Amino acid sequence: MKIALDVMGGDHAPANPIGGVKLALADLPDIERIYLVGQPDRIEAELQAQGVSSSKLEIRPASQIVEMADSGLDAVRGKKDSSITRAVDLVKDGAADAVVSAGHTGAAVTASLIKLRTLKHVERPAIASIMPSMGQRWVLIDAGANPDSEPFHLLQNAILGSAYARHVLGRVNPSVGLMSNGTEEDKGNALSKEAARLLRAARGIHFIGNVEGHDLWNEPPDVVVTDGFTGNVILKTAEALAHTMFRMIKREIYGSLRTKLGALLAKPAFKAVHTATNADESGGMPLLGLNGITIISHGSASPYAMKNALRMARDTVQQGVTPHIEAAAAEYAATHQAHV
Repeated sequence: MKIALDVMGGDHAPANPIGGVKLALADLPDIERIYLVGQPDRIEAELQAQGVSSSKLEIRPASQIVEMADSGLDAVRGKKDSSITRAVDLVKDGAADAVVSAGHTGAAVTASLIKLRTLKHVERPAIASIMPSMGQRWVLIDAGANPDSEPFHLLQNAILGSAYARHVLGRVNPSVGLMSNGTEEDKGNALSKEAARLLRAARGIHFIGNVEGHDLWNEPPDVVVTDGFTGNVILKTAEALAHTMFRMIKREIYGSLRTKLGALLAKPAFKAVHTATNADESGGMPLLGLNGITIISHGSASPYAMKNALRMARDTVQQGVTPHIEAAAAEYAATHQAHV
């Protein structure tokens, strides 16, 4: 297992990516090589500062860094020697099995799409995010790859998400819901209404109809399909709300001695909920539908999150997600010739 890491990507690069590597070396022994892609002098200085040394590490130079102000396409075209571009090149050339980046999402998506290309019968890749609920975890797709989508892209998101839920989350016949502003069939905008029509007609997809906001956190389907704009808003709002709720609880706990004592007794419960809602636990999100594995982590990812993003890259490769998606897309195309 060989993974390329965009060391210069993220709000706290290269410190946090290197910190994640340090944790991964201890916790993920089956990763045989990690390519550290970025500016060698800064990488070497950070490795020395954190006391990280291993024969599993190999620095691959990249002189440029994609800034958050750059557009995804301009970053790839105008900065051909950027760390994300060179990291994706390693997957394209077969030197690495997957790439991990906490940098510019648009650049990571664009570089991966241009260099790795989509699988046969897949028009656009989509970001899958594993989300918490009162019950089991579920897949939100698309979580930000394609802000502007057509109805058929949402149908393909259902195919990608179902394959992921089946082979990663272990759901035998994954249920699929379409994000809307109401559960009734006549609710939604033009995009969601047409996507619902396609989903109802699609064979091989267990479509249960529309879902709305409160459904997501109580009893959601295994897969919730939406466009990348809406999905990214849902993702970021959920993460921000979770952080805010814990800050509010902490403020109230420290308000009196009685609540402090009560908090000590409830500490295991607080810890369990924090773990279930903490984005650092998953570490990253796979970009599905490409001829290769790209894991996109959060820009503010901690070293722990970066370690888990490397773990997700390892697991996604080991579970053979890409071949399963390719098979699912081919099966749909074979039975729906109008979209081949």
